[in-house]
Amino acid sequence: MYILKIKGKAKIPDYIQLRDENLTLLAYFRVDRPERSLKKLGYDKYLGELVQRFEDMPFGKIQRLELEK
Repeated sequence: MYILKIKGKAKIPDYIQLRDENLTLLAYFRVDRPERSLKKLGYDKYLGELVQRFEDMPFGKIQRLELEK
């Protein structure tokens, strides 16, 4: 899976994209509200780890993520 952090402008908030190995979009959610999307994908047990990674990662850089469901 891949993560991409997108910078918002003015009133548009920052977003996170989660993509699979073929870069197909799996989830698109606000950085400050990841809970529901991660739960839907089965990654809710990694919530704390992922939230910290989302906050620390730079905008516009694709990063590979290895997690097991």
